[in-house]
Amino acid sequence: MKRLLAAGYEKIFQICPCFRSGERGDRHLPEMTLLEWYAAHTDYRDMMGQCEQLIKHAVHCLGKTALQYQGLTIDLEGAWPRLTVAEAFARYGSQSVNHALETGRFDEIMGLEIEPALGSAQPVFLYDYPAQCAALAKRKASDPDIAERFELYIAGLELCNAFSELGDPVEQRARFEQVLDQRAAEGKPGYRQPETFLATLADMPAAAGNALGIDRLVMLMADTARIDDVVSFIPEEL
Repeated sequence: MKRLLAAGYEKIFQICPCFRSGERGDRHLPEMTLLEWYAAHTDYRDMMGQCEQLIKHAVHCLGKTALQYQGLTIDLEGAWPRLTVAEAFARYGSQSVNHALETGRFDEIMGLEIEPALGSAQPVFLYDYPAQCAALAKRKASDPDIAERFELYIAGLELCNAFSELGDPVEQRARFEQVLDQRAAEGKPGYRQPETFLATLADMPAAAGNALGIDRLVMLMADTARIDDVVSFIPEEL
């Protein structure tokens, strides 16, 4: 889709199946359905506005202005709060974001301490992730240690992942090489560099992209805590 942006298609989307090996739980399936869209000449703040408008419209089509989910009433009206990752760690985490990164506990604290506290009254945009947690996102000009990335949380459920797209092929290649070096050090197999993608990246305009989980959005609308309830087939039945 980024290659399509580079080819001049400024507003694009697709609804498609995606796959992650080993993902299974009440909120996870190895095959999921994503709505992914990109818009040229925008950034992650613009994308927050698009995301908010889309979900409000979907719920309004049901004749509602709030979601009733697992005993919670989640108000969708008004502007949705925005919270930086650093603020979330300070407010809900057992240690600072920098300490969590140093000790390798970032994902643990995010999943167990921070995510459950987000979006119980209103949806919350969690934004400005550490740059090392955003391999394809643009760094902030004012703080290169931070990436222009956000996730949306409703009732503790992560609904989407979005960011201002990195358009520098040199930096993108260096990031890929860093990951390959890390995989080699851990004894994991490597991957080929995506040369076609890297060759077209310099032609991509400034843009933002978003990947939103359709299954999880339906979970919220159907008031169910199990993703199994909103898909036609689960892996165990195939």
